[in-house]
Amino acid sequence: MTTRLTPAAAADRTGVSLDTLRYYEREGLIGPIRRSTGGRREYTEDDLFWIGLVTCFRDAGLGIADLRAFVAMLRAEHSAQERVAFLRERRATLEQRVAALRRALEVLDDKIAYYS
Repeated sequence: MTTRLTPAAAADRTGVSLDTLRYYEREGLIGPIRRSTGGRREYTEDDLFWIGLVTCFRDAGLGIADLRAFVAMLRAEHSAQERVAFLRERRATLEQRVAALRRALEVLDDKIAYYS
């Protein structure tokens, strides 16, 4: 039997708010989310996986437009090469951000050492 979670339980399991879950669904980043006969959303483990993926990508700095593009690639069955190229481009951007953060940490560490 497939596990079906209420929105509150899904939010709790994924660490995102109910508003975020609805936003992700509205933007087409997850779902469509199954509804009960009473019209209530019911989240599956697969939905939780997608929420986790979207959340991870958001934490990595991908914007909603990037996420829409990637989800569209997955749903339209683009080639693996196209998906990899997309992800490599985003990874390169993230590496640049990490390098910038490392430089900022070095400056902060130098200032901490100076004032200590």
